[in-house]
Amino acid sequence: MSIRFPYNYICVEGNIGTGKTTFSRMIAREFNCELILEEFRDNPFLPLFYQDRERYAFSVELFFMTERYKQLQNQLLSQDLFQDFTIADYSFVKSLLFAKNNLIEEEYRLFQNLWNVLNANFPKPDILVYFHRDVHVLKKLIDIRGREYEKLIEANYLKTIQDTYFDYFKNILTFPVVILDLNETDFVSDPKSYEAIKHILASKYLPGVHRVSLLV
Repeated sequence: MSIRFPYNYICVEGNIGTGKTTFSRMIAREFNCELILEEFRDNPFLPLFYQDRERYAFSVELFFMTERYKQLQNQLLSQDLFQDFTIADYSFVKSLLFAKNNLIEEEYRLFQNLWNVLNANFPKPDILVYFHRDVHVLKKLIDIRGREYEKLIEANYLKTIQDTYFDYFKNILTFPVVILDLNETDFVSDPKSYEAIKHILASKYLPGVHRVSLLV
């Protein structure tokens, strides 16, 4: 029996290196849906940020937010009527959460004001699925994909990002958030794992947080 997702707008979120983009691409290839991928490689401040976070944090986050805003405006607000749903490997709130983690208090207040204005233009996701992997697993996956500037990412930085997401999820009451525990699951080479994730996404959830372990 073919799977149908009961959601029009699916956001796949997670820490650095969790497999968000890979999974979103796999879904788009199978279902021919609208695909929104973050264009992080275009950020000229990102390699500099990992060398000197305090100096380049505001620049890197402001660039990310404006680029995400332009991309979501172009794709999310002009959906293809011939495609059943949209899947994105990020949500616009990612900008606010990373800024909260990376900016000093005065910069964050300014950033938050800008984000609130821009965010008013976008619909909330029908579901947000958060790919969760332990920090030591993330470090291994980041090393495997071999981006030079990511070699400077510390385990403690990954942990603070994770904690920022979890704090945010506690206050979500208007749409479902599914925290999916993956750890070392390789859904690319293991079709059963990929199918299991699809079936999890095909379920209907009430608004709020749901934590699910992948059992295959």
